[in-house]
Amino acid sequence: MANVRITRREAKRHLSGLVDDLARHIDFLGEEGITEVACSPAIAPESLPVPGTPRKISPQPPMPLAPPVSDADASAELKAIAQTVAACKKCGLHAKRRQAVPGQGNIYPDVLFIGEGPGEDEDKQGLAFVGRAGQMLTRLITRMGYTRDEVFIANIVKCRPPNNRKPLPEEMNMCRPYLEQQIAVLKPKVIVLLGASAFEGLIPRDSPWITISKVRGKWLEYQGIPTMPTFHPSYLLRNPAAMWDVWNDMQLVLTRLGRTPPPAPAKGK
Repeated sequence: MANVRITRREAKRHLSGLVDDLARHIDFLGEEGITEVACSPAIAPESLPVPGTPRKISPQPPMPLAPPVSDADASAELKAIAQTVAACKKCGLHAKRRQAVPGQGNIYPDVLFIGEGPGEDEDKQGLAFVGRAGQMLTRLITRMGYTRDEVFIANIVKCRPPNNRKPLPEEMNMCRPYLEQQIAVLKPKVIVLLGASAFEGLIPRDSPWITISKVRGKWLEYQGIPTMPTFHPSYLLRNPAAMWDVWNDMQLVLTRLGRTPPPAPAKGK
């Protein structure tokens, strides 16, 4: 290999550029919520991600921009989707349902929460997240400074799987177009994916080894909408300590929205 000589001035300029690149990379990691990194003995500058590049998993093509719609039009579109869902018989889940559960909430939400599917209580009432997991979600929404009426809550599948089992891939694929139509109408500022099924059902994965535990707390993207995966409220009922992880994720959501959570209620109140 031939020796290359550079002047001291050129060396200083090159070193200054490396420092600037490193500073921008550290800022980028901070924006991604990463506070610690494992350092190898040598890192080539060209191996660093370009600062400001969002983290994505199998990005989908952006949806064409739709003209603004009135509140009445948006409500009518959501009602029409709900009526289609109620009559849907595309997969076997319709056979034992009491009611389909299209989802409910604000027609222009800051946050769209997406879960797995209806449980027994939801199947009875036709509303998303009204059982024990729903109560946990309500507390989380309140802690964020919202009410349930100010957000929108939906699921990957609109009918209850037997014995609350995980929805099958074909069931999620059949039902996903309804959710996609809802997202197009709602235009949420942020999507929160609650649990593995919501993540797997909405965001295509490059590998089956990409699990909710590995992606939670990291910004993804769906059709240009910032998307935050986190644990499902039912998981928190079994693992209360994970609530700290979920709350950290929701603080990232609030930061993205330019909001701060209200003061925590005093103990005993």
